[in-house]
Amino acid sequence: MTTLWATIIVLGVLVTVHELGHFMAARSVGVRVDRFSIGFPPRLFTFTSINGGWIFRFFFYHRNKDNTFSWGPIFEKTFGNKQRVGSNTEYCLAIVPLGGYVKMAGTIDESLNDNITNADDELMSKTPLQQVWVMSAGVLMNVLLAFVLFTGIARYMGIPELSDKPIIAQLVPEMPAQAAGLQVGDQILEINHEVVETWSDISTKIHPKPNTQILLKIQRNTDEFDIDITTKYQVAVIDGHIDTLGAIGIIQDYSYRPIGMIEALKAGSIATVNGFGMIIMSLSMLASGEASMKDIGGPIMIAQLAGETARAGWTVLLTFMALISCNLAFINILPIPGLDGGHIFIIIIEGIIRRKLRIKTRMRIQQVGMAFLLLLIATVIVNDISRLFG
Repeated sequence: MTTLWATIIVLGVLVTVHELGHFMAARSVGVRVDRFSIGFPPRLFTFTSINGGWIFRFFFYHRNKDNTFSWGPIFEKTFGNKQRVGSNTEYCLAIVPLGGYVKMAGTIDESLNDNITNADDELMSKTPLQQVWVMSAGVLMNVLLAFVLFTGIARYMGIPELSDKPIIAQLVPEMPAQAAGLQVGDQILEINHEVVETWSDISTKIHPKPNTQILLKIQRNTDEFDIDITTKYQVAVIDGHIDTLGAIGIIQDYSYRPIGMIEALKAGSIATVNGFGMIIMSLSMLASGEASMKDIGGPIMIAQLAGETARAGWTVLLTFMALISCNLAFINILPIPGLDGGHIFIIIIEGIIRRKLRIKTRMRIQQVGMAFLLLLIATVIVNDISRLFG
């Protein structure tokens, strides 16, 4: 249950914020927004902005005259306000709570609808700069969300400061240290008869020894004893390269230093930049062959991680949300047809050649992009299922 609600919160917030960016940018330059939906169809509730008020509709299954059932409005009520000028935008809450979308007039989106009349309130009738602003606003909102989350976490928690004392503060479940009976508060005195004075000494002596038996001398209260442990291996990114390290599943002590708002803003900025840095590093590892497509995760992996981080606490979940927000921003700005970056790329091309592409050409480009995206989605879902049942 935790995994379900955490996934709904993470994806719901991220996609809603992204689409809200497009919505506000479109309205700011006079583009008509036909629908703003939280969630994917079928619709559950809608509020439609009309001249003189609002129309509220509730959707559910209803019986037709031929005794068949179909999904449609079963309740409708109009709220009046004679002085109100409506926008004809439908604000929608839909059943599938894993995303959302904004349908703007004059766009060729995932629906591949080419109903474009070149009216003044359509996106394609706006200047190239205005079009870029509208299409990039979702990405900018995701970057802003990541920055706000990282800043808020830093302000609330403070800056972590690690202790270099060789004392175990936490044990990782199902790792050798826990299985061998080590306890929180134990101090490591020696590793393979070599004296340990700092936590850095522990890392230096264990990391080069994956899947290796080592001898630890432990002090617990006033008692000292030896214990044999076989390390496990752990894959980590070191200086931009994947390396296999020895690990026994122990965590050093740390404390949080309170900080002011200025320092929190700085920490939020650094964390946001680092979030994008991690993505770029991952892509470079894919390009160099140090990582494979099998390492890429999709919605199932996100759901699993959302559940795990939620169980670890709200700050961990919000940190995860900030990182996924960086990922969503980065992916969407890529110049791939079907994504925001693909739309921006076409707008730039039209600016360079000083004419608009034919609608049929745009449709074909969009179809190629959608085919690529569907292939990528299928690949990551297969990876997720393989990990789940492998």
